[in-house]
Amino acid sequence: MSAALASWRDGPVRSAIMDFVAAVATGPAAIPEEERVAVFDNDGTLWTEKPMPTQLHFIVEQWAAAAHADPALAEQQPYRAAVTGDYAWLGAAVDQHYEGDDSDLRALIAALVRTTAGLSVQDYQAAVAAFYREATHLTLGRGYSATTYIPMVELLRYLEAHGFACYIVSGGDRDFMRPMTMDYYGIPPERVIGSAVGLRYDANSNDVRYGPDFDFFDDGPEKPLRIWTRIGRRPVLAVGNANGDIPMLSFVKKHPRSLSLVVHHDDDTGRGDEPYDRGAETILAEASRRGFTVISVKNDWRRVFAPT
Repeated sequence: MSAALASWRDGPVRSAIMDFVAAVATGPAAIPEEERVAVFDNDGTLWTEKPMPTQLHFIVEQWAAAAHADPALAEQQPYRAAVTGDYAWLGAAVDQHYEGDDSDLRALIAALVRTTAGLSVQDYQAAVAAFYREATHLTLGRGYSATTYIPMVELLRYLEAHGFACYIVSGGDRDFMRPMTMDYYGIPPERVIGSAVGLRYDANSNDVRYGPDFDFFDDGPEKPLRIWTRIGRRPVLAVGNANGDIPMLSFVKKHPRSLSLVVHHDDDTGRGDEPYDRGAETILAEASRRGFTVISVKNDWRRVFAPT
């Protein structure tokens, strides 16, 4: 086996990726380099998202501190979950979103906005960077830099070596991802597209600060809109893992020369990636009909994480 995609097992998925890249990046039928755009979801696609997305871990710590300062907050969600360590409730709120129920997600977003209101973007960036330096994954017991999926990082490098520009397009907070994407994935902050709290310019301090309102949630049909707004091209390759990624993968699939990939978390071998289908039932059930190629974590990846 060649050194390219070394953490991938030989098989139809690895071959499909390499054949596609060879077809669009080499020879007389290659597409122009400026059209070689690839988009990747983040949580559950580039790194682990269980027992809850990493951003929730960061925010839970702030919610717990706020509830201790104001005990009345501890009687309402999501502060109650933060104080009691009810990670199942927090994770379920995200899963319910993928099933069409946003009632708990709205509570999460409202509390998120209260956490950042009035904060400068630089101060938030510093707090997030400190979290990445100090925090460990809730169940894996390793730093978050060691929870990236090594096969996906290899795929990023493989695409870049063939002239692709890779972007992250995530439902996660854009400004929560930006402090780590260069170090973890080699993707600069200007190529990070995600959800966002509204911003305002403070002329007194000459700072950009977070406002009191949520701007947009970059998931589902919002993803193609944000891709077009930020990139101005229809990408030719997309990777996701959840129902909310269907519009993005379908948008890419309409390109006459494209590849849309779905990461399926089916690994029950104890390598650290928890197997689950919840929140991905629709994308998995419809993958074949829609022309998506499914990546089996169990069967297509030789390893999941880098050794610590």
